[in-house]
Amino acid sequence: MRARVLFFGMLKDIVGKSVEDAEFPQGTDLQSVFELYRGRYPRLGELARSIVIARNQEFADRTTLLADGDEVAFLPPVSGGRNTDPLEIVDAGHYFALTRHAIDTRAVIARLMTGAEGAVVTFEGTVRNNTKGRPTLCLDYECYESMALKMMAQIGREIAASYEVGRVALVHRLGRMLVGETSVAVIVTAPHRRPAFEASLEGINRLKKVVPIWKKEYFVDGEVWVEGEWDENVPVAG
Repeated sequence: MRARVLFFGMLKDIVGKSVEDAEFPQGTDLQSVFELYRGRYPRLGELARSIVIARNQEFADRTTLLADGDEVAFLPPVSGGRNTDPLEIVDAGHYFALTRHAIDTRAVIARLMTGAEGAVVTFEGTVRNNTKGRPTLCLDYECYESMALKMMAQIGREIAASYEVGRVALVHRLGRMLVGETSVAVIVTAPHRRPAFEASLEGINRLKKVVPIWKKEYFVDGEVWVEGEWDENVPVAG
């Protein structure tokens, strides 16, 4: 049977490619797929406890059996392309998007407003000019786009159902970003301020832990993929 295997972030650099179409015998599970590539690229084995496997854009346990036509993705710890821009999901007034252009928070707020709001809380994550004193030139963000957008929408819906809020928006930039630019925005509308603040905080915290988005940081003297960590409930490869 045939499957497509995807690599993201630092894993793409390790294997020297972002995608490979490969043949596997019947009865192959995801752990066996990972072991195949670990044998070719030993560095994957060193990172196994922080690599997550996705099957058809859903997190999957390593014992999951492979089926013909599956898409398997190996995902490094999140660091917290299509031609369409933005890639977006609009659901019951909530808004979730990935974009390679500047995030216009005022425009997003305008599409969320219904007139019933007593509070609008906006969180913007911006590009710092340094990491632990090491001057930063710029960042590059990449992601598993279809899965990332699906996960963002799931987080937003769950937050909206858990707090007394009106609407939720999560928007993330992709591509090259300069110091001072907004990389991510979480916006929550609500009748009252407390649930809006609490929901926006949960939104950014969960996005940084489970949405497959990675960043590479560029310095005067080098570059590095930023290593974060997955949520403790996400199954890892090793």
